[in-house]
Amino acid sequence: MHKSLLAITTFAKISIRRYFRDRVAIFFTVVFPLIFLFVFGGIFGKNSSSAFHVAVINQSSEAFAQKFDGQLKAEKIFKVDPKVTTLSSAKDKMSRSELDATIVLPPDFGSLKGKTYPSGIAQVYYDVNDEQAATTVTSILQGQFETINTELIKNPTPFKVQTQKTNIGGLSRFDYTFSGLLGFSILGLGVFGPTNYFPQMKKQGVLRRLHITPLRPWEFFTASVLSNAVIGIFSIGIMFIVAMTVFHFHMTGNILNLVVMIVLGILSIFGIGLAIGGWAKNENQAAPLANIITFPMMFLSGTFFPRFLMPEWLQHITTFLPLTPVIDGIRQVATEGKSLVEVGPQIGLIAIWTVIIYAIAFRVFRWE
Repeated sequence: MHKSLLAITTFAKISIRRYFRDRVAIFFTVVFPLIFLFVFGGIFGKNSSSAFHVAVINQSSEAFAQKFDGQLKAEKIFKVDPKVTTLSSAKDKMSRSELDATIVLPPDFGSLKGKTYPSGIAQVYYDVNDEQAATTVTSILQGQFETINTELIKNPTPFKVQTQKTNIGGLSRFDYTFSGLLGFSILGLGVFGPTNYFPQMKKQGVLRRLHITPLRPWEFFTASVLSNAVIGIFSIGIMFIVAMTVFHFHMTGNILNLVVMIVLGILSIFGIGLAIGGWAKNENQAAPLANIITFPMMFLSGTFFPRFLMPEWLQHITTFLPLTPVIDGIRQVATEGKSLVEVGPQIGLIAIWTVIIYAIAFRVFRWE
């Protein structure tokens, strides 16, 4: 056992040293993900949108309230979520930055209250991270009410807008997107690295010479996974430093839990690169196969945009892609403060995929 451990650590150190001497590898594992980080950080670092995603909760049975509810849903400036019917579900979505604000029409909204004209106060709930959007929504509503008020009565103003904070520190859009960028970094590190690395070693005859040494296959694979995990932590650590210092990423979870999720993700996704690179005889075989496998995951696993924007049927399918539980687990630990027990379903999916992927990798791996 001591000899195996020594062989694993020695080969892992050699792989890590070779990585830091390879400028191309450093570019694609460190610089390339950072480029995407700055691009998406510039886009999502500011909450700007032509339409506001809101929920409208009409608690009033008054005729005026029903009419006003319909007008809000017809407004092009508002994209109303029809599935949100309660304030608690609205707050939950606002905490994940799925909604910019929630408009509540109270039970007495639109009632006459002994007067000849209806009146009421619409309430706008918003998350502390979406104060700018809530201010704009409030201004839009107030402008609509001023028009209505002018038609009903000159003075006083019967309809007003009231804003309330939920006191919940939800995710900014960058916070949500950053977890996907970490998944993109893990995908590039775990797939594109080995698909270039192993065919080159075959071409140079390195793997063939290793195969005839006392180094056993499982020791070689373990050392490769270990070195890849160390390199991955290094690369993602740089992304975290940049995200926190430049884009003010808000880390709410436990750092050790996050490291565990990242290592599990690297371990699982590396198996895909091991299978492709181990099977392919050269780069011409490896590159197309790597693209066919990774591009669907890149766009369907929540890497660049949230999966909740997809149709429901597609969300159900993408849940079971290998990269999806990695990104979801990292996001829930890093930005929602969940424990490893709470992300148990994601860890379970990662474990299942890891077993399947490595079973395939060990079966198709070629030493030359």
